[in-house]
Amino acid sequence: MFEYILWSVENGVARITLNRPSVFNSMHHAMRQEVLAALDLCRNGDAIRAVYLTGAGRAFCAGQDLQEVVDPNGPALHDILASGYNPMVRAIRNLEKPIVCAVNGVAAGAGANIAFACDITVAAASASFTQAFSKIGLIPDSGGTWTLPRLVGLQRATALMMLSDKISAEEAASMGLIWKVFPDDTFAQESLRLAETLAQMPTRALGMTKRALNRAFSNDFNAQLALEDDLQTQAGQTYDYQEGVAAFLEKRKPAFRGE
Repeated sequence: MFEYILWSVENGVARITLNRPSVFNSMHHAMRQEVLAALDLCRNGDAIRAVYLTGAGRAFCAGQDLQEVVDPNGPALHDILASGYNPMVRAIRNLEKPIVCAVNGVAAGAGANIAFACDITVAAASASFTQAFSKIGLIPDSGGTWTLPRLVGLQRATALMMLSDKISAEEAASMGLIWKVFPDDTFAQESLRLAETLAQMPTRALGMTKRALNRAFSNDFNAQLALEDDLQTQAGQTYDYQEGVAAFLEKRKPAFRGE
């Protein structure tokens, strides 16, 4: 089905694995389009209630494949962003299903910013992050200049971007760039379990929570209260709300259906 990513769906979780390990899963046009196609499948697949994004081999994603950039017949930087990375991070933020990003190794440049755009990002203890852009005379893209200041504040974001220092998974967690670090030997199991847990939760409520969080960065307080009112009313009309209340009153575990 795909050439540059691995794709599967099991237990309500769509697994997307970046699969160019020989080049640390750096992205070229075909790979970017496959990731976009996979995210579209996630959006339209009713059986999919959570997404698990990771990388094959020793890296999560080293960012842009520079061989594509230096190719005289290759796309311009504008085209790479306009047709690839920008639609990708938009799709990640607009998908009203939880996305767990499991950073198994190096996340650099656009690869790091894709990870930071996801809903819950976890990393293996041996993983690392670097903005990398300044080392080749570019600016951070893939939403990085928007996302990082909101995650860690202006001073830290500026230093991370201008210096392009490599930081460890533990450092990333301590400054709020990611949620949690797992030991290398249990990382795959524990990070996937997180996605499987989310896939059994009230999917529509989680999606509306994500919508509210997206809007929180542009709404004023009163507009956000109005949005919460509207979304809460919608959530209260779902099957999962009825099931959740019934399960609470009956002192049993709810069986959510994502409806």
